[in-house]
Amino acid sequence: MSSPAIQSALAQMQAMAAQAGGPVAKGQQVSTQVGQGGFASELQASIQRINRLQQASAAKSMAFQAGDPNVELNDVMVDMQKASVAFQMGLQVRNRLVTAYRDVMNMQV
Repeated sequence: MSSPAIQSALAQMQAMAAQAGGPVAKGQQVSTQVGQGGFASELQASIQRINRLQQASAAKSMAFQAGDPNVELNDVMVDMQKASVAFQMGLQVRNRLVTAYRDVMNMQV
């Protein structure tokens, strides 16, 4: 790569980084808050996403069993795996939360 090409690529990368970061005025604080509702709403949204994946998987499985020609076996299997992985992830998060709660409750003050 030639020097002008490298300089051009570097300028493009800097422009994209500035655009992604957005303008921040001097003395202005940047908010790092992920969501508006906090932890409880994020947890509830995650549980709802897991539920939707499980319901979609069950519906597609029932449609395949009923003989719907628009539903392929590989789609059913992929949806079932997505729902299973999401459920296992939710279960692990719950286990970690329970463990953290127990650790905090067993702390001596």
